[in-house]
Amino acid sequence: MHIGFISTRLAGTDGVSLETQKWVTIMQRLEHETSYCAGELDAGLPGMLVPEMHFNHPTVKWIHDQAFGSSRPCHDLLGSIDRMAKKLKQAIRRFVDAYHIDVLIAENILAIPMNIPLGLALTEFIAETNFPTIAHHHDFYWERERFQKNCIAEFLEKAFPPSLPSICHVVINMPAANSLREQRGLDSTIIPNIFDFSRAARGINTFSRDLRGSLGLTNQNLMILQPTRVIRRKGIELSIELVQRLREPENVARLLGKEPVLVITHHAGDEGQEYLEELQEKARQARVPMIYAATRFRPTASLINNKKIYSLWDAYVQADFVTYPSRYEGFGNALLETVYFRLPLLINRYNVFNSDIAPLGFELVEIDGEICDETVEQVIEATIDPVIRRHMVEYNYQLALEHFSYEAVTPKVQVLIQALMNGGQSIL
Repeated sequence: MHIGFISTRLAGTDGVSLETQKWVTIMQRLEHETSYCAGELDAGLPGMLVPEMHFNHPTVKWIHDQAFGSSRPCHDLLGSIDRMAKKLKQAIRRFVDAYHIDVLIAENILAIPMNIPLGLALTEFIAETNFPTIAHHHDFYWERERFQKNCIAEFLEKAFPPSLPSICHVVINMPAANSLREQRGLDSTIIPNIFDFSRAARGINTFSRDLRGSLGLTNQNLMILQPTRVIRRKGIELSIELVQRLREPENVARLLGKEPVLVITHHAGDEGQEYLEELQEKARQARVPMIYAATRFRPTASLINNKKIYSLWDAYVQADFVTYPSRYEGFGNALLETVYFRLPLLINRYNVFNSDIAPLGFELVEIDGEICDETVEQVIEATIDPVIRRHMVEYNYQLALEHFSYEAVTPKVQVLIQALMNGGQSIL
């Protein structure tokens, strides 16, 4: 069969794009063909680029900004939504026809209204054609405060997500399944975020050997990695506070004289630059060296204008410790990535971690929204004690292999596809 992935953006290192590529790999291993349709595509992906699908398209962004934060629609908001939705529905039809799509997989566009016309267009297309669709929801708009005040309640009710007989809804955690049932009366299949744990992790190669030096790090530095986008819910100020504590003279001595440096790999900008500027000021006042290195990393390593662009995996390979103090996550890609690369991790106990991950028994440095003396002690031990570190990372790896590998979820994906092609829905 031919599977079509559709989203606002299928490019870069955001969680939805990364998770989509994992599903693509599973589909290809099951001998399905795959194509893509989005407002931004990574180079080389087969499919159709539709600029109006991107949430940063000027008209789409204007619609978004007018729809949220106000209880009354401004002049021509509804007309603009209708015109753009019609245009996008035509684009979806072209994609399905041109690439002979049998099943669509909608990546988060029927859950988060970053592109309101796209959600409506896809909903109408599915309703009119009864098209087999997996709606892969990473999080829901009602879980985010910034979407609460709006003037498009009827559109949100209709399309985010829609209730249609040819859609199988997939969520990534138990709270989301409960929430979808409570808010929309819809059942769903839980398929957690995953990683290819059966594949051996890459090491330092000739291309990435100079990564630390290119970031200004020496052998006397500890690379503390923050592998997330720069948005408020990531809680990066807690990472700065941790590094500040680790850089106290008595702690540097325990860290064998090595001074910690915080390295951020992902971009700011999805929610503006204000948070990044606040973090830079906080780091300056705390005398914490913080390297915002978003321009140095992409999903695939490359050479651009004689400048090395490293892959995200290169950063993990050379890191000493990972911080992930998010206050909210749909699941937690960085957690799985860290476990895969056998690194110790600091985690803030966000809701999904507590419900879906913590009960499995991972050994992590866990916090509840603050850095305390015990936190610092645990981080130091996980960094310098080879016995504690080795046990921690190997135990976590085996646990993740059992629960969050491709092999663990492939049977569920197979059942979903079969159910869609048989004209029904399947809840696992």
